[in-house]
Amino acid sequence: MAATYLTTEELSDRIKYDQRTIRERLKDSVLLEGVHYIRPFGGRKILYVWERIEEDMAKSSLNTFVIPMSNGGVCHG
Repeated sequence: MAATYLTTEELSDRIKYDQRTIRERLKDSVLLEGVHYIRPFGGRKILYVWERIEEDMAKSSLNTFVIPMSNGGVCHG
């Protein structure tokens, strides 16, 4: 399966979140390295894997019962 890789700007356009919000609040709490994004060739550039993000967004909208956690995440109970 071929993956669609997006820059932060392109992801921002698709999910309607500000680029800064993606970098500072979603990355490493909701969007995880190796799952939702990669750093090609070990560099600083980040590329987001659209299919994984889209899949997880759809899953989380089905599960409406969540418990907020102090670190900003949620527990799906």
